[in-house]
Amino acid sequence: MIRDRKALIRVALALAFVFVFTGGVHELRKTSAAPDFSCSDESSAGKKITEADIAIEIGTGATGSDIASQLFEKGVVKSSRAFFGVAVGDARAAKIAPGLHMISPELCAKDALEQLLDSKRIAGLINIVEGEWNSEVFEDMVKAGYSRSEIKEALAQLKLPVGYKSLEGLLFPAQYSFAKGTTASVAIATMVERAQSEMKSAGILEARGKFSAQELLTIASIIQAEGGLADFTKVSRVIRNRLEKGMPLQMDSTVHYVQKLRGNIFLSTKSTLLNSPYNTYRKYGLPPGPIGNPGKQALLAAVNPEPGDWIYFITVAPNDTRFTSSFEEFGVWKVEYKKNLRAGLFESKE
Repeated sequence: MIRDRKALIRVALALAFVFVFTGGVHELRKTSAAPDFSCSDESSAGKKITEADIAIEIGTGATGSDIASQLFEKGVVKSSRAFFGVAVGDARAAKIAPGLHMISPELCAKDALEQLLDSKRIAGLINIVEGEWNSEVFEDMVKAGYSRSEIKEALAQLKLPVGYKSLEGLLFPAQYSFAKGTTASVAIATMVERAQSEMKSAGILEARGKFSAQELLTIASIIQAEGGLADFTKVSRVIRNRLEKGMPLQMDSTVHYVQKLRGNIFLSTKSTLLNSPYNTYRKYGLPPGPIGNPGKQALLAAVNPEPGDWIYFITVAPNDTRFTSSFEEFGVWKVEYKKNLRAGLFESKE
């Protein structure tokens, strides 16, 4: 069944691709059929943007012929038909993002496609990394050209989905490219809509039982911050087991969220005494809301924890996270962790 479903998805995507890149094909007859520019021996995709580059505006729903015609009219390609032919023959062309692309002049069709697929050439690109805090997302938006006052105004006007007390966790991690003139309100609303769609797909919105959708989103955000992808479902189970036993979660990530600390694996005793509802060392139960924006796998793990009796876990060394129900075993591992910490095993290699 899974193979059949994947096959159907591939067929559907292929049909969508053909539709997009054949829509308006008759318009190509109005353009030149001249030979293509020669391709450079050097890869065109990695070249830096220069003042000579040409702005190509790709609108939402633009067809292959729309793109080909614009490239021809602005002097990027010598033949719109040549680009159209290359695009139809390359499935990646369906992934050309809407937005303002800065493209070099006088390219062969193949190099033009490579530059259109290069995310670094998209003006106003917003790339939200899994686990980012909303404050970091807003900085990404500023870098993309939005003013702080515009973002602040958009947030003041925003209406949260029913059942949510905070916007944190609702800006879904993904790569967004908005067309020129897109307001901050529309950009943020798009991210929230994507989050709602992903949560529905993961089963969070339809979840039944002890947790509300907001609480499951909060669990997903902790999973995202605490574990590697391979451990997501186990971390999810530890959270549930601790809540069921009435134990404090004691998650470092919730304290780091309050302190706005990144890349700090060590949590001091002083930090565990911080007076905050997000301090899960002092407060029982879940924090009042998400501590970041979780990705799809963390959302799925929040709904589908792996069976197990674990109530402790610790990352003893990079890529070595261990789970146990024994406090004694956890204590032994903690000694090993501290030894590795002093030895510098957790220091960034970058």
